[in-house]
Amino acid sequence: CCSDNMATWLLRGGVDGVRRVSGLMLGAKGAVATTASHVLRRRLHSNGVSSEGDAGPKLWGGRFVGAVDPLMEQYNASIGFDKRLCHADIHGSVQYARALARAQVISNEERDALVNGLRDVEAEWTAGTFEIKQSDEDIHSANERRLSELIGSVAGKLHTGRSRNDQVATDVRLWLKTECAAMHASLLDLLSSAVERARADVDTLMPGYTHLQPAQPIRWSHWILSHAWAWQRDAQRLEQLAERLDSSPLGSGALAGNPFDIDRRELAKELGFRDVTANSLDAVSDRDFVVEFLFWSAMTQTHVSRWAEDLIIYGSSEFGFVKFADAYATGSSLMPQKKNPDALELLRGKAGRMTGSLVGLLVTIKGLPTTYNKDLQEDKEPLFDAVDTMQSCLGITNGVLSTLTIVPERMQSGLVYEMLATDLAEYLVRKGVPFRETHHVAGAAVKLAEDTGMSLKDLTLSQLQASSWAFKFVNETCQTNATHRRQVEGFSMLPICSLPFPCFEKNNALGTAPCI
Repeated sequence: CCSDNMATWLLRGGVDGVRRVSGLMLGAKGAVATTASHVLRRRLHSNGVSSEGDAGPKLWGGRFVGAVDPLMEQYNASIGFDKRLCHADIHGSVQYARALARAQVISNEERDALVNGLRDVEAEWTAGTFEIKQSDEDIHSANERRLSELIGSVAGKLHTGRSRNDQVATDVRLWLKTECAAMHASLLDLLSSAVERARADVDTLMPGYTHLQPAQPIRWSHWILSHAWAWQRDAQRLEQLAERLDSSPLGSGALAGNPFDIDRRELAKELGFRDVTANSLDAVSDRDFVVEFLFWSAMTQTHVSRWAEDLIIYGSSEFGFVKFADAYATGSSLMPQKKNPDALELLRGKAGRMTGSLVGLLVTIKGLPTTYNKDLQEDKEPLFDAVDTMQSCLGITNGVLSTLTIVPERMQSGLVYEMLATDLAEYLVRKGVPFRETHHVAGAAVKLAEDTGMSLKDLTLSQLQASSWAFKFVNETCQTNATHRRQVEGFSMLPICSLPFPCFEKNNALGTAPCI
């Protein structure tokens, strides 16, 4: 009964209702204004795909006799985004053709025809004249189709013993190796800028914060390098990722290896890989390197986000520690006085996007059965997006850091004497008082200053001695030129805090002193 009612609703009114809601209105003659085929053609065109002419043969077409649903054809295709692997795919195919010739699977003449044809295909990609056809399911089929048009049937020998499973795994590794090298160079540029800023501003003092509350005086350069150390770890992680990435899966076939006596190690060497993958089942399904890169992107962008958040706070009118260059700020469409740190806010926002890409791919691959599954096609869009996003983020980060202006006077105004309570406790430690006692004593001195409406520096020796027995060891107030040293592991001993109030010149290596 219920199913009959549903059928009646669908036939008599439901479909029209859905069409009305969706904006797909039936005209007087019942013609649908917008059709799936129109949408499909627009999508194909937007991806640079020609929808004219025959769909053409598939690399896998022999098993099938029925036509593929046009929507399924578009749904299945990856050419719209994996075309950026074009040069890596051609490089892999050139070296594979040479490997086939070394194994005497093809003649030297056939090898030369394949290599020269592939170079012509690559030239079209470089010139921007390569025409993607509707039959081009992915970058592999697109390149092979065009190669066949240029050199004829000998192109069909290129895929001998090779599967798109090991082909795509090779292409992505080759492409990502190049991108990792470029990313590493961008990170080193950022680190260099951080060190230069730290060196230039080494004498600038500012409040240090915990819980976003004033804590102790630090150098501005020390703050810069606290983030630089995180970026250095990011550079190290990228180097380690590149090492694990540097193995060639080509020759693994679909899953069970290559039957034509291909020398995989020689092939890997010619491709520029350091080693070969050890297990063909693992090789065609391994996307650890993609996940690792997405983790690296999320971790690095998280570090950038924290740096950006600090600067957003420091650049607010309430703090005023820094000013941002016009090149990295925008205004308000309503309030003419505004100068918004949009570059930093976008850097902060991209961290969520990178984390989402990481989690998304992990969820995609967590339940896949052994070897290749089509789900793995979902690795490329987040990977490509992460590479593009991180390259732009590192460039913007470097630009903001290199061009911002600090306001030392505002930083100085944030340095209050109560921030030296810890130093007071440590002064008493040097007089022989146990630290646990001095901590309470210094806290009591701060409370005394608050209760009497005075600054900590204005308390007299008699007031301090009256507040605690610990001050009986003190026979004079700490003078401006009194010093002590705060020792932190580091590169060199540099004065960290020379302030015009008691007992505070701090010398730090590697921690509060800059790495210069």
